[in-house]
Amino acid sequence: MEFFLGFATNIMEILPECKLLKQGAEAKIYVGDFMGRSAVLKERFVKKYRHPVLDDRITKDRIKAETRAIMKCKAAGISTPALYMVDIVKRFILMEKIAGITVKEYIKTMEEEFQNSSEREAIQTKLKHLGNDIGMMVGCLHASSIVHGDLTSSNILMRGDQLHENDVGDGDKLCGKVVPRSGWQRLVLIDFGLSRTDPNTEDKGVDIYVLERALLSTHPHVAEDIIFPAFLEGYIRKGGKSSKDVLAKYEEVRMRGRKRTMVG
Repeated sequence: MEFFLGFATNIMEILPECKLLKQGAEAKIYVGDFMGRSAVLKERFVKKYRHPVLDDRITKDRIKAETRAIMKCKAAGISTPALYMVDIVKRFILMEKIAGITVKEYIKTMEEEFQNSSEREAIQTKLKHLGNDIGMMVGCLHASSIVHGDLTSSNILMRGDQLHENDVGDGDKLCGKVVPRSGWQRLVLIDFGLSRTDPNTEDKGVDIYVLERALLSTHPHVAEDIIFPAFLEGYIRKGGKSSKDVLAKYEEVRMRGRKRTMVG
């Protein structure tokens, strides 16, 4: 089942017995069962400080942009949650709930092992594979004229539900789930709330800079020397002809960020 533009009468009718998973600045995230499948419902709530007409227009535009980005990703071969329903009147997107863990959870576990284990070389190899895979995924994203807008290790999932018992050798056991060691197409990109589908070179450079800062702040022991250099290698492989221009723009953005930090 993939993408139905509908007008539901009530969220509870679509996702009965749903539970609130979390609430951010823009939306509430619910989890529940939709026609026998685990699903996530993202509801953009009303911003009462905005004029109602403006709020309605902004919300509709963002839902459309998020849906468009997800569909473009799928066309480009980038794994995203399957869309089940989009309702611009009730302000929600209903999508597949991915069975797996976040890249953030995976790296944190590997980071702890890296600091305390005698098998540092093997762990380093796994993290390099992962960095390379993320780079290829983002390179493919940018080559398809999409920027994510909020690239962090929390917004990339490692899908575990497609691995069979005889594939366990190609993955790691973590948090009770089998997750792949490598293979960028098994990474799942989520949360396209700030995405754009008509980016310029600077937008792509900023996308990479945001990811770099997120990795360095969340995974300080392994990001700078292991994960991010591998990311850049993967990005060049899949980023197309403009990848070098994008990385040059990323360096410009990075230097501007450093100057702001120094000035305060």
